[in-house]
Amino acid sequence: MSLVQKIHAEIAAAGGWLPFDRFMGMALYEPGLGYYAGGRRKFGQMPGEGSDFVTAPEMSPLFGRALARQIAQALAASGCRDVIEFGAGSGALAAQVIAELDALGAGLARYRIVELSAELRERQRERLSHWGGRVDWLDTLPDAIEAVVIGNEVLDAMPVQLIAFDGQAWRERGVVSAGEGFAFEDRDSALRPPLDRGFVPGTVTEIHPQGEAFIATLAGRLQRGAAFFIDYGFPEAEYYHPQRHGGTLMCHQGHLADADPLVAVGDKDITAHVNFTGTALAGQDAGLTVLGYTSQANFLLNCGIADLLTDASLAERAMAHRLLAEHEMGELFKVIGFAPADAPFDALGFERGDRSHTL
Repeated sequence: MSLVQKIHAEIAAAGGWLPFDRFMGMALYEPGLGYYAGGRRKFGQMPGEGSDFVTAPEMSPLFGRALARQIAQALAASGCRDVIEFGAGSGALAAQVIAELDALGAGLARYRIVELSAELRERQRERLSHWGGRVDWLDTLPDAIEAVVIGNEVLDAMPVQLIAFDGQAWRERGVVSAGEGFAFEDRDSALRPPLDRGFVPGTVTEIHPQGEAFIATLAGRLQRGAAFFIDYGFPEAEYYHPQRHGGTLMCHQGHLADADPLVAVGDKDITAHVNFTGTALAGQDAGLTVLGYTSQANFLLNCGIADLLTDASLAERAMAHRLLAEHEMGELFKVIGFAPADAPFDALGFERGDRSHTL
């Protein structure tokens, strides 16, 4: 059975209407069929490689090297020796971080990866074979975590609920079968955005229960260490600004972006920006303290990327500039850090330009 057929069957079994977060979850993660569960190449510099989008580690190895400086500080501050990465993609970030931690003498014992995609696991194994038994893969989140946790572009790929405002009331947007394809249909719901901002009729936006539940679960298991997440998004007041009436849902295929998740299902990525206020509150409510929140540019500069650039070639500097430039990734991407409430520390990455007050 194809992915499309399977989703149609799921819609029928649910009474003819499927909440969007369930549709998005199947489109991305259905075993053996979903976008991240199939064999298609996702990450790369150019569409000619057969890839759909580029992430920071593929763009420049200086991303991982700078992040490793923060990880090394967190390992020392917490007394941990393990790193856990969620959604390690091609394995590029893991390779950069391990090599730099070793160069820094950070005492890394194990690098552990939580990866749902069997195809991506195999790519990671091949790329990280140099480090042999120091790298392993986990099927689920450990019950007790003593490690520094990292996730680059993980939260944006967690399924979201869609809600639509008709001028009178909010309704939940779901998916129905429409011939061989799919269509949206709104139904009455108690779901609301966290802010009442004078939304205009026709507004569609997202809420993030799965992503926030993930942070809460992590908080309940992080006994020692820290966690850092890098992703595109906004504080709540910006996320739910009335002028952002179309929401942030976006798809990526062949290095082109579109806003229609109902076509080419399983062949393209589906993402939504992160509400970092909700992320921070989920962590705090579950027992974490926010170490800081800032732009990717500020974070990388605080972690010493400028020093790393001095030995880089002109081409390497040009690519690294895209990580920092305001009109590229430097401002759109943000970094948030957490630690157990009883073990905070002054995290290097938030030394200057911390924006926690905006959350």
